[in-house]
Amino acid sequence: MATKRDYYDVLGVSRNATQDQIKSSYRKLAKKYHPDINKEKGANEKFKEVQEAYDILSDPQKKQMYDQFGHAAFDQTAGSGPFGGGAGGFQDVDLGDIFSSFFGGGRTRRQPTGPVTGNDVIARVRIDFMDAIKGKRIKFRHIYDQMCTHCHGTGAESPSDIETCSTCNGTGVVSATQQTLFGTMQTQKTCPTCGGSGKTIRNRCSKCNGAGYNRVKVDLDVKIPAGINTGQQIRIVEKGERGYNGGPNGDLYLEIIVKPHKSFVRNGNDITLTIPLDFVDAALGTTIEVPTVYGNVEVKIPAGTQPSTKLRLKGKGVNGLRGGTGDQYLEFDIKTPENLLKEQRELLEQYKKIEPKEKSIFQRFKDRFKR
Repeated sequence: MATKRDYYDVLGVSRNATQDQIKSSYRKLAKKYHPDINKEKGANEKFKEVQEAYDILSDPQKKQMYDQFGHAAFDQTAGSGPFGGGAGGFQDVDLGDIFSSFFGGGRTRRQPTGPVTGNDVIARVRIDFMDAIKGKRIKFRHIYDQMCTHCHGTGAESPSDIETCSTCNGTGVVSATQQTLFGTMQTQKTCPTCGGSGKTIRNRCSKCNGAGYNRVKVDLDVKIPAGINTGQQIRIVEKGERGYNGGPNGDLYLEIIVKPHKSFVRNGNDITLTIPLDFVDAALGTTIEVPTVYGNVEVKIPAGTQPSTKLRLKGKGVNGLRGGTGDQYLEFDIKTPENLLKEQRELLEQYKKIEPKEKSIFQRFKDRFKR
């Protein structure tokens, strides 16, 4: 079995990183390795590894267990290990209290019962190229768990139906005997009656059947700002995963994926467009009408334009989300005729004869390799 990497190394954070730093690093890495964006080999495995690391380090209790015992804390085979009780290893055991129990602490530990904000959710939205340039309002259908408006997340029909748990006396935990490296010890487990909340419900809420939330389907009206690009996100408050103990939902982040355009190519706030150009117009120069993302403009093509020539249309790029406007660059695909008329061939033959006595392009190319 392959050795797992340290979760802190996976997320690229230090062991004393804050939850905000952990979340920020997770979002960057999840976006980098997400299978919808990164098609490189191994990206999917890295994405799963990042998710696994975040699942542990974003949960204060899991993080504490990991800091103390490493990956062994979550090994499903830990039942035969030093802390295994023969029935699931660390599951349901508050290992933070093992040492205080062993050395005589013997205190009762209350599980956190205050409001807990739900996790954030990322959803991906594909939009057309021009909608990203100019902005647009879209409808986004979203299904999520909404806090019950009748019981306000308590799961009770009325406040008087919320009672102190008789099994744990409101502490949220019960004592249990656990076999550990140090022998038999008294440890604490989450109360099986109240699930750690310290409360029980006499009469369940009639609107959510005691769940504290209802699954709803909504069509969100989302404003796509002009200038947005692939990988950027739009935050929608409290439309993420449900909270606990009356806590609010997390946020929903819509990650934008812009579909490619058949002609325009975007690089940051700049736009590149390749223009087909007749070789005569390239040689003599001309004026043509060129499309931009904001409409057509007339552009003077200078005489002697080469395939390597690049023209800049200042300010004709994208208006960026953080200010500033890019430029549009014109590149040229110079077309050489394949089937010449007799008169055209004769004219080109005459051109060849009266060409200035400078070395030909081909001769100059050959001379480069003689130096």
